[in-house]
Amino acid sequence: MTRDEILACSSMPLASPSYPRGPYRFVDREYLLIRYETDPDILREFLPEPLEPDGNSVFFEWMKMPDSTGFGDYEESGCGISALYNGTPCNFSVMMYLDDEAPTTGGREIWGFPKKFGRPRLQTIHETLTGTLHYDEERVALGTMVYKQTPLDPADVITNMKKLNINLKLIPDVDGRPKIAQLIGYNMEDIDLKFAYSGLARLHLVPHANCRLADLPVRRVLSGAHLCADLTLPYGRVLHDYLVEPK
Repeated sequence: MTRDEILACSSMPLASPSYPRGPYRFVDREYLLIRYETDPDILREFLPEPLEPDGNSVFFEWMKMPDSTGFGDYEESGCGISALYNGTPCNFSVMMYLDDEAPTTGGREIWGFPKKFGRPRLQTIHETLTGTLHYDEERVALGTMVYKQTPLDPADVITNMKKLNINLKLIPDVDGRPKIAQLIGYNMEDIDLKFAYSGLARLHLVPHANCRLADLPVRRVLSGAHLCADLTLPYGRVLHDYLVEPK
């Protein structure tokens, strides 16, 4: 295999890449989003500089992705923090749990998504939209929302979906020291919103040593949202390089 052939490969292993090159299009991507207030001091501990808190709210989400280019059919759950990057509102991803290898590997290697393996499920049980997350066979999260009761303004929803998202990409060198230490930014594109509803929601998190979602405790649920959309996840861009920027 030549140098050019190696550099043309999308991912490891070369004989059977974990994921192809993008762009990555998602069709009928369904969300349960629960926003809540947490302890501001604890929130600060999870937020890397130079990001600053934008209030003290956390968003917890379940996502069902039945048709995604290159990644297939999978589900995902996790949490993020409402933050500011140089004064610009953004969402910072803290923890994410998936049930499929390809988007877990691709997400970590390309954008720096903080992904681990888990078993999230989003389903409608009678009149209740229900999200669950199991980690190592234990249920660590339960989110519920009333089903399709109050429509949201589509323009507002799309504006929020296009908000700047930021991940901390941290990849070690062969000696264990950081080789890549960056804040990566991206914005969702080509959004076709199918529906969007708000409604009463509740969230329960269970403490777990290796799935630390409950370390950002639920003080008060602020809102619930149920969305479905087609969208494109583009490649990201480096916003901050910890190995280059001055201390």
